[in-house]
Amino acid sequence: MTGWRLLLTRPADESAALAGVLAQTGIFSSSLPLLEIEPIPVSDTMRRVMQDLDAYCAVIVVSKPAARIGIDLVSRFWSLPPALKWFSVGAATAQILEDHGLDVSFPAEGDDSEALLDLPQLHEAIARSAPRVLIMRGEGGRELLAERLRERGASVEYLELYRRDLPQYPPAALPDLIKAERLNGLVVSSGQGFEHLHQLAGDAWPQLAQLPLFVPSPRVAELACVAGAQTVVDCRGASAAALLTALREHPEPVL
Repeated sequence: MTGWRLLLTRPADESAALAGVLAQTGIFSSSLPLLEIEPIPVSDTMRRVMQDLDAYCAVIVVSKPAARIGIDLVSRFWSLPPALKWFSVGAATAQILEDHGLDVSFPAEGDDSEALLDLPQLHEAIARSAPRVLIMRGEGGRELLAERLRERGASVEYLELYRRDLPQYPPAALPDLIKAERLNGLVVSSGQGFEHLHQLAGDAWPQLAQLPLFVPSPRVAELACVAGAQTVVDCRGASAAALLTALREHPEPVL
């Protein structure tokens, strides 16, 4: 797979970790973070939710930043987290929670809301009278989880912990980097990551849209296709393992 030269767009620390995994398999990558995580200041709503944390039958954490910020917030209010069921969308987020001693369930296949909704442990957690579910996430985002859980009779609340901003770059930073590093593939990890990629590309988007674009889910694939991306590869997950599998299955570019 050494023919690949990939653009990584995750937050800086996550891109660095992914670059290390890719380098071990001989894949060159260059990073231009398109998501900057800004924690939201603790509000009265956050304090109320934390004080009532033991009233929920399940807590769903949808991302690694939500896990890190959420754990820090819980530790401010609880010397030991209350005994309740924790869920995550993917294994990497689950690992952060497990490292803090939490009992976490997550889908073995798929890193998305659809896979989590099929998880038997989640069905079991809300199979009670008047179940309450808390979703820890960033500002905005998909409503699918809450909608489906409400259809199943659960009361769902959000705890929004951070914002995802686009870092400030010179106008031609993205196409200039791709040209300078001779990159031949683009990687995004979320719908907002793709939107920032599209935005930063500007007038160069028609050219960049010709490069293979690796995305984590059918939803992001659809966003990219609608925007004109010509070769979209759904990795069926946002993990390094999912990306490596997709790279193996997709024709390697000729240098």
